[in-house]
Amino acid sequence: MKSIFPKDFITTQEWSMEALESVMQLAERFKLERQAGIHHDQLLRGRTLWSIFYNPSTRTRASFMAAMGQLGGQTHTLNPSALQSSIGEVIQDTGGVLASYGDAISVRYCFTKEAYGDGNKILREYGKYAGVPVLNMECDTYHPCQVMADWQTLRQRFGPDLKGKKIGVSWANGQYIRPVAVPQSLILLMTRLGMEVTLAHPEGFELDPKIVKQANVNAKKSEGKLTISNSMDDAFKDAHAVYPKNWGPLVAMPDMDKAAKMQEPHKDWIANKKRMKMTKDNGIYMHCMPVDRGLEVENAVIDGPKSAIWDQAENRLHAQKALLTMMINNRDEHKY
Repeated sequence: MKSIFPKDFITTQEWSMEALESVMQLAERFKLERQAGIHHDQLLRGRTLWSIFYNPSTRTRASFMAAMGQLGGQTHTLNPSALQSSIGEVIQDTGGVLASYGDAISVRYCFTKEAYGDGNKILREYGKYAGVPVLNMECDTYHPCQVMADWQTLRQRFGPDLKGKKIGVSWANGQYIRPVAVPQSLILLMTRLGMEVTLAHPEGFELDPKIVKQANVNAKKSEGKLTISNSMDDAFKDAHAVYPKNWGPLVAMPDMDKAAKMQEPHKDWIANKKRMKMTKDNGIYMHCMPVDRGLEVENAVIDGPKSAIWDQAENRLHAQKALLTMMINNRDEHKY
């Protein structure tokens, strides 16, 4: 019987809702069992994950290492500058060799100083030539592991059926230019869940039109909704969840100076107490971190009662444990 799980996890869009739901149910079970003191160190005992970080990382690096360790496996983090690929070895050879030594490869490649799409091409090259699962720890186009944790957080707060719930995905001011991977992954997944998604950004900060087009298709299929606005307030009004974060303007990339100048007029795009009062009484503030306090969000909001950032960060662990278990063992949730 063919597995419902694809070999690689590059974007949630390439996985069926059946497969994603199976991962989510296992992630939720892992979380409850960890709270009850139940260990899972037999599931990936003796297995090896190779993690390659072309970019700095805190939460992704730590959560993948913790996830693999709690499952009984081991993670080896590789510095690209110390690999032969830094002096010309092709990914076909690097990926093939690593696959022969381990059981999965995870890669982060999300430079904003390179042409948009180059990072995703790198991930797909690893997937093409490595005979083991390849997981996207964030490229310049998608951040699927983050939005799985975000989905788990939303289910934790509002229940498993999110149809009709509103999430506002908004651009916010920042001290440096960040990738579009998170907002693009958010609108792709949340529209598949039947949510009412409002995407807000200043003019010039539009997301990849192909991604937006696919999100609209998703919304129609799920009876959800995607609304695009140039007003941050529209994202907050009557929202169950708001997710304001910075991203760079694709029209300027990879020109960092031009991108920074485009941000200058929009310093008022900040998540503040006034805007949070526009959300539902049980509305939550979300952010993947790292966050620019005082620019993207006021301390009173991120440290306030509506903030869900710690749940999001913790859920990275559980969602990734579920992904690693299912992808490496290639089995269905009910067998665990």
